[in-house]
Amino acid sequence: MEKGNEKKNSGRRSSSFNRVKPEFDQKILDIRRVTRVVAGGRRFSFSVALVAGDKKGCVGLGLGKAGDTALAINKALRNAKKNMVRLNLTKTMSIPHELSAKFSSSYIVLMPNKGRGLVAGSVVRDIVKLSGMKDITGKIFSNSKNKLNNAKAVMSALSPISSKYAKLIPETIVVNKGIVVPEVEKPAHNASHSDAGGEK
Repeated sequence: MEKGNEKKNSGRRSSSFNRVKPEFDQKILDIRRVTRVVAGGRRFSFSVALVAGDKKGCVGLGLGKAGDTALAINKALRNAKKNMVRLNLTKTMSIPHELSAKFSSSYIVLMPNKGRGLVAGSVVRDIVKLSGMKDITGKIFSNSKNKLNNAKAVMSALSPISSKYAKLIPETIVVNKGIVVPEVEKPAHNASHSDAGGEK
């Protein structure tokens, strides 16, 4: 009996080790059901707002719409990766100075607070946590409860210290099997023809 239990436990351990950790952690900010009236009746779809980050200074906000919740989440995650930015943080993973932004009726202020940790709530806390920032106080100066507008205000506030994540990745050619090969510059045809002419 003990040998059987050991085999089961070893199988569980091996399966857990084989799991691949995702590149980015994600957090669903809001899920809404959208109703659209058409000639045949009503059509329902889902709208998902999602934030993704690697907790090392990269974060992105994404939106996804689909007839199924799971499909809407996948679309939102792809959109978040597309909108991913890298933040220029301090050595202590904090912001260098106070940041603020307004989006619609939402007004957000982010302030560095040395040694106090993360002091924020709602979507501000989710975005800051997934980005990996520390020692920050975030405040929402509005009565708006729209999570998407608040999230967009946070991303707008971070824009002065952010750079596009895609620019930091070298251009590559992705092979069908998943192997990534660096792109090699092709020699110009005009140069080869001119050399041939010179030899003659």
